[in-house]
Amino acid sequence: MRERRWRSDRPVDVASAMAPHRRGGGDPAWQLTADRAIWRTSRTPEGPGTLRVTAEPAERAVVAHAFGPGAGWLLETLPELLGAHDRAGDFVRLMEGLGSEAHALVRELASRHPGLRMGRTLRVFEALVPAVLEQKVVGREAWRAWRWLLARYGEPAPGPAPAMMRVFPEPAVWREIPSWDWHRAGAEAVRARTIVNAAVHAGKLEAAGEAEADRLLRALPGVGVWTSAETRQRAYGDCDAVSVGDYHLASLVGWSLTGSKTDDAGMLELLEPYRGHRHRVVRLLELGGRRPPARGPRMAARDYRSF
Repeated sequence: MRERRWRSDRPVDVASAMAPHRRGGGDPAWQLTADRAIWRTSRTPEGPGTLRVTAEPAERAVVAHAFGPGAGWLLETLPELLGAHDRAGDFVRLMEGLGSEAHALVRELASRHPGLRMGRTLRVFEALVPAVLEQKVVGREAWRAWRWLLARYGEPAPGPAPAMMRVFPEPAVWREIPSWDWHRAGAEAVRARTIVNAAVHAGKLEAAGEAEADRLLRALPGVGVWTSAETRQRAYGDCDAVSVGDYHLASLVGWSLTGSKTDDAGMLELLEPYRGHRHRVVRLLELGGRRPPARGPRMAARDYRSF
């Protein structure tokens, strides 16, 4: 076991920084325990590792314990996971230049969540796989597949982690998953092929810098604007990556900012004044925006295992 105590010079909301990396209830790679500690596993460049993080808000401090071959890397990159690199000050200055009442809600939400930071894992393939599983399906369906695949192919989490926690498999393992296990997980052939192909190029993806990540991701068959944005938000903490094509997002943004639903084009127009921080604004609206009334049918969860 290794330990690190990190103190920030500004407020940090540990829970909100780490929440985007949780893939539904029962995520084998992310758990919140009764003592309010957040456990997260990762396949680091140095091997599998488990991270346990607890916050000391009064001290603006975080205490982390790490286990396994990747322990040192997880502790070294802890500040980045919690958003130490985040350009939150740039957003404050941007908001100061937007004096219109039209931006009152965003300003209010920013003041209510001063510790919101865009953290980054620096693990691209690890963020890409669950994003692909979430393509064009409801969360429950994607998270079920994620749980099944990690339970079947992931390694047990190093250290005294909560029961059933697993570490993301190596790219070579993803390449060798047979078609019948993709079917048992509930992932149809299109998403399976996308992940297998991405695993072939995982080394190139990890070596790429943030500036070229979008181009490389979208060059992969089956990876579009939405999947690239979801990946970059988590791997790089990209505070401007908008998940265009999301089933609910345009309605949330439109209703929160104008009181009316909108489409992707309308959402991008509404977010344009916040360019450079559009994903940050979306996160704020997810935390406290106004959602439209639910009048239409919900997108149903499918089960490809029965097909």
